[in-house]
Amino acid sequence: MRKLIENYRITPGDHCGSASMRGLLDFYCGIELPEPVVFGLGAGLASFFIDRREDPGPGIKVMLAGRTATLELDLGRHLGVDYREKTEEDDDEAWRLVREEVIAGNPTMLAGDIFYLDYRDYKVNFPSHRFVLVGFDDEAEQVFIADRIRDVPETCSLGAVRTSRNAPTPMSDQNRWGRFHDTNVGSELRDAAESAIRQCAQDMLDPSGTESAARAAGAILGIGANRAYAEALPTLAAHDDALEIASFNAPCIEKFGNGGGNFRRLYAGFLEWARDLDPKLVPAGAPARCTESADAWTAASAALFLATEAPNDPKHWSDAGAHVARAAEIEEALFTSLAETVG
Repeated sequence: MRKLIENYRITPGDHCGSASMRGLLDFYCGIELPEPVVFGLGAGLASFFIDRREDPGPGIKVMLAGRTATLELDLGRHLGVDYREKTEEDDDEAWRLVREEVIAGNPTMLAGDIFYLDYRDYKVNFPSHRFVLVGFDDEAEQVFIADRIRDVPETCSLGAVRTSRNAPTPMSDQNRWGRFHDTNVGSELRDAAESAIRQCAQDMLDPSGTESAARAAGAILGIGANRAYAEALPTLAAHDDALEIASFNAPCIEKFGNGGGNFRRLYAGFLEWARDLDPKLVPAGAPARCTESADAWTAASAALFLATEAPNDPKHWSDAGAHVARAAEIEEALFTSLAETVG
């Protein structure tokens, strides 16, 4: 059997999660929103820092990620849309479930390790990449995917998608997939924006009740994560894995589908939109301040790219740490002002 959902509109974007949810909201709910707005309404901006230098196992020892793990679910919650996700242990059952969705004409959100997707040619493991299943060809053992990179479906082998969805790594996505159980939008956009800004400010300033899974994995969250990362970076020149750490962190901050500046440029666009929607939601200087933070993250990435050329030179690591420390200062002021504005 061959099936392709022809009427799904694919719009390229900066980030996989927000680009995918943008397309799905358009298809299911008839809401056309710019990608930065989708990202912001999902309260997607975050910081969580992982330091595993004492772990003898494989994998990146030090990293900071700039978005939440729950952007897609939180987007549905703020908009009042019944969108849910689930995992599935059995690979065959996992494929059967999403194949049936496509047969029913339902484009379906998937999550997986981008390293295994044969149309992307990624060089590192990067889990929780988001993409939308829009078709399949049983005889050819191929699937058709809406990804953020082009406005036409990508063709990928079924085997690659199956491996990606439940990758043989400690950070497998366990066949996670998402479904719209209702297409009604229960919230006004202004209310959704206010709720999302409040959540994001809370998570950055006082993340004690958020991201329990990340906390269980030993992560530091929020502004404290930025500061811990800034302190750790200058010490990494002497680390045995300095080259590997720099080679992962430099593009992770700037290039791995985050819109540049560790997702901060996307969030600045959202703040501009929210202020246009209602000036009472966002202080006048907040979008520019967020862009300033993005610039600091971009500078940190540039320093880390230099560290890949001289991984044991402490200057590049110290420069990166100074830029991240600057970002932490900017973001503390930014989210304090946002918290005071939305109450």
